[in-house]
Amino acid sequence: MRRTLVISDIHGELDKLNRLLEIVNYDSQLDQLILLGDYVDRGPDPRGVIKKVIELKAAGALALKGNHEDMMIKALTGEGNDAWNRWFKRNGGDITLRSYGIGEEWLVKNPEQDTYELVPSARTEELLVDLTFLQELDHYVETEDYIFVHAGVDPATPVHETDPYTLMWIREDFHQGYVGQKTVVFGHTTTNRLHGDVDNYEVYYGANRIIGIDGGAVFGGQLNALDVTNNKVYAVK
Repeated sequence: MRRTLVISDIHGELDKLNRLLEIVNYDSQLDQLILLGDYVDRGPDPRGVIKKVIELKAAGALALKGNHEDMMIKALTGEGNDAWNRWFKRNGGDITLRSYGIGEEWLVKNPEQDTYELVPSARTEELLVDLTFLQELDHYVETEDYIFVHAGVDPATPVHETDPYTLMWIREDFHQGYVGQKTVVFGHTTTNRLHGDVDNYEVYYGANRIIGIDGGAVFGGQLNALDVTNNKVYAVK
């Protein structure tokens, strides 16, 4: 492989992903692409991004599961009203469903609780196939020098022993407490938060060997690609 390229937190921004892959001149035969999750929700085309991730993975890319995939899976596999509300009402799940042609007419309100459910006919074969794909995604990739993960690692626990929920959701304990020897490349937390500068969406290089690459593409920032082989960054806005 010529390069290892890493992208995270696409959030339905299919056009930005396609432009970014073109800018980096991605070649699946020469480059190892690693996608760190959060393909769905909030952006204009979550369904299209999932299709693209399926295509990229089939060609050799490594694709991880993010916390938005975690929410989507729990909401659509019946893990309770809280899971549904958390995803659909607060984190852009409604946009993901609309990208599959599932609008409000496919929802039935539970009269006893402030939540909705999909009518059975809304669970199309396409949606179920894509959901299965997301369920089967890994949670981290570890090499001799790097750990690639959606949110981060537990500073006190080896990554292979860590609860997958932590790998998809952790923030400050990892940002401030990581002291491992391997460099951790992660998304999940937008880099402007890590920089402490609302306008700075550049890749974040922490002094404790952590590299944050979530450029807040769906929030008006940028979609970053990190070439870890050559320590080079590409971005599209």
